[in-house]
Amino acid sequence: MNTTHRTHHRPGPLTTPAYLFLLLSQNTAALILTPLVLLSALLTLIWIGLPFVILTATLLRALADSQRRTLGHLHPQGPIPSAYRPLPAGSIIRRANALITDTTTWRDILWQISALPNLLLITLPCLLLGHGAYQTALTFTTIPLYGFYTPTTTTEHLLPLTTGLLLTTLGLYTAPKALNTYLAFNRLLLIPSEKARLTARVAHLATSRANTIDTQASEIRRIERDLHDGAQARLVALGMTLGMAEQIITHDPDTARTMLTEARETTRHALTELRDLVRGIHPPVLVERGLQGAVHALALTHPLTVHTTADLKGRPADPVESAAYFAIAELLTNTAKHSHATHAWIRINHGQGRLVITVTDNGTGNAAPAPGSGLTGITRRLDAFDGTMNITSPPGGPTIVTLEIPCALSSPKTWPSSETD
Repeated sequence: MNTTHRTHHRPGPLTTPAYLFLLLSQNTAALILTPLVLLSALLTLIWIGLPFVILTATLLRALADSQRRTLGHLHPQGPIPSAYRPLPAGSIIRRANALITDTTTWRDILWQISALPNLLLITLPCLLLGHGAYQTALTFTTIPLYGFYTPTTTTEHLLPLTTGLLLTTLGLYTAPKALNTYLAFNRLLLIPSEKARLTARVAHLATSRANTIDTQASEIRRIERDLHDGAQARLVALGMTLGMAEQIITHDPDTARTMLTEARETTRHALTELRDLVRGIHPPVLVERGLQGAVHALALTHPLTVHTTADLKGRPADPVESAAYFAIAELLTNTAKHSHATHAWIRINHGQGRLVITVTDNGTGNAAPAPGSGLTGITRRLDAFDGTMNITSPPGGPTIVTLEIPCALSSPKTWPSSETD
């Protein structure tokens, strides 16, 4: 499994309450989901519950992954990876069986069972601080504490002040300890075992390999079809025209000359189609100028205003370079067709063993992969290199697509950074 090491920074005092609120929300949602998980488990005894198992397990996975991301922001060791095995296509029984037999699913269930203790662990310091602040604030007022205790003498005023300060001190003392205990305990619950990681990795690679083989097979069929319907048909026609011109050239030279002119035009069209076909397999500009130059050329001919910024100290391997180029081309095509954007921005760089490409547009947003769409095709293309695609596309835009492909750059030649509009 390829991993990227990043420097982790713990949140500051202003963002920590927001993360704590997220923790409370996630555990509350897990607690609410518990009856549905139990109900679906009971219904599986009569086979009716299999669709509910898929639904509740999917919801639980989303919650657990959200908790993993939040813990990653709070814990010094950084993000927690998820190691779910890919769900197989096919019947409901196969999908439900894959979910039930996945060890990471059982870790999620264990975390869900711990939702109530987790809530108590987080809320205890909050209650101590809240009661301490409340008693301290109302010590020298005539407002009854909790609706029934109204201090009148100095001693009676000092009593809630003393308890309020003690509760506040206790809350401040227990808050970091409770949070650290929570982080350590839940990280232990949610972090996948090494075996689960390897199993998920093997399953992902098997799926990626099958998708890659399917993609390559369809690409070969496309090339065969284009050759058969395009250049091959023109070359056959060219041969017939030359044969007829050869037969009549002695007694009808004018007609033969006309046929030779047509043959020359047919040759020109055939060469154009062959060049287009080769360009669709591996563009010559990519071979000559590398990814930066090829993307720059693509931006210059695109109907949108495309700004490109690239900083690559070398070149990726040819297959990676080709995959990245066609992924960018597909993203720009989608932007022009569907987003109603006027500008697009492309940023290409390399760091920590990964080629990182960001494509942004000012369109209407709501971009999401769909079966058979160009975005799904990009995902399948990147899977062959263990690459990933992340999409942020809220309604109204902007759309930000980030592609990451693990690769090394060639070191002998330094390719200068470029910035073009």
